[in-house]
Amino acid sequence: MLSGRGVMLSVSASVMFSVMPALVAQLTPLSGLDVFAWRVLLTLPGALVIVTVLQRWHVLRSTLSHVLHRPALLGAVLLCAALLSVQLWLFVWAPLQQRLLDASLGYFLLPLTMVLAGRTVYRERLNRWQTAAVIVAALGVAHELWATHALSWVTALIMFGYPPYFLLRRRLRLDALSGFVLEVLAMVPVAAVVLWQAWPQNAMLLSEPRYWFWLPALGLLSASALASTLGAARLLPIGLYGILGYVEPVLLFAVSIFVLGEPFTARGLWTYVPIWFGVALVVFDSLRTLHRQRQASAATRTDMST
Repeated sequence: MLSGRGVMLSVSASVMFSVMPALVAQLTPLSGLDVFAWRVLLTLPGALVIVTVLQRWHVLRSTLSHVLHRPALLGAVLLCAALLSVQLWLFVWAPLQQRLLDASLGYFLLPLTMVLAGRTVYRERLNRWQTAAVIVAALGVAHELWATHALSWVTALIMFGYPPYFLLRRRLRLDALSGFVLEVLAMVPVAAVVLWQAWPQNAMLLSEPRYWFWLPALGLLSASALASTLGAARLLPIGLYGILGYVEPVLLFAVSIFVLGEPFTARGLWTYVPIWFGVALVVFDSLRTLHRQRQASAATRTDMST
């Protein structure tokens, strides 16, 4: 019952995140930096509502006090905020510049770079399926490098920019929701300065009624997606939660082509098919591991009952 609800929340979050670029496209001619700033300011109230609904204010206060009394930890949180802000900016910049396809490729490759990061930083051993997935995906990347003589900086920034953020967050061991709220709070002054500086040229533009709808919708969608993904993380086994994370790049790929009309040629299949196959191997390995964990758990319960 809980897993079914968790799957629904995870898929809902992926759908909302994938709809966001199509919504962002309605905000032209605002720049990606302007949209990022509005998203930060409008996400904060939604995140605080989630804290209220989940009755986590005591955890947030405790985390804030813990961070403020430790300068090194505060610096690490600010670094996390800086790393995340780059990714949040890129996510809204890409659809405005017709670069969402490059972004989706980065999200497809991200799980594989996370596997390599675990191998490099934590000396985690790769099993044969993970090794095969990395090798196959590398073929797709090699084709892209051969065909274009470069990997898109958008793709590279996502696949190599997110792992340091996740590794640092893991090292800090902060409550997930409280840590996110602190990061958004750190971004708010920057977002406020960006909007203040852009106000003279954007004031007349923002008086158009369509922005009164699309900007609040962006904030609501961001907060709702956050609430759904946090809810899914609380209800689902970590393996299944990770597998469902692959739904988002698939949807982003579809939105980039069928909604935003970004060009995609048959040549691109030589890049994407090996990467998709690598992702499929990771999903298969994750499902296999999840099945074994469930069998072991069932066997343990049986032994305890006897």
